[in-house]
Amino acid sequence: MTVRARRAHTKRALVSVARDLFARQGFAATSLEEIVAGADVTKGALYHHFRGKQDLYGEVLATVEDDARERIRARIADVADPWERALVGLREFLTVAQGEEYRRIVILEGPVVLGYERFREQEERSTYGLVQDIVGGLLSPYDLPESQLAAFTRLFFGAMSATASAVAQAPDPQQAADDAEGAVVLVLAGIRSLLDD
Repeated sequence: MTVRARRAHTKRALVSVARDLFARQGFAATSLEEIVAGADVTKGALYHHFRGKQDLYGEVLATVEDDARERIRARIADVADPWERALVGLREFLTVAQGEEYRRIVILEGPVVLGYERFREQEERSTYGLVQDIVGGLLSPYDLPESQLAAFTRLFFGAMSATASAVAQAPDPQQAADDAEGAVVLVLAGIRSLLDD
């Protein structure tokens, strides 16, 4: 194995082990010793790739977010109607948000561990483009100005982020997801009705 391949393998192992531990135990309860032991590497190898546990957490969060984005993209790939595509994407996102790994790593601990600004930047890198594609598909036939498309994208991105947080923290996450879906369906129906007039 080349040096480059070995380094890539080490980094993947660290992220994989940390992802599992952070999802099961949380950030505070997970030690660097557990991570390096699980990855079968030294602390020096960890520090070669990451500045510390917080930096590693950022990489784990990015991986979880990227996996969620790709899961949603795969689910909506064959849906031709843009309005149905938005609903299918929403449902898949709400399913993802209820998963324990996403819930803990992204929603509950992400903003705390990384700080709000860094968390928000990562969230935008991972999922803003997907929201932009979906909103663009919905609204591009209506010949709206770019500034208005951008405003709609920002609005829906913020709404989805807040919805994920509400679902993750609800006593009954499935009921919260169902309620959120119902609300978004009404909003989309209202927008469509106004634009079609």
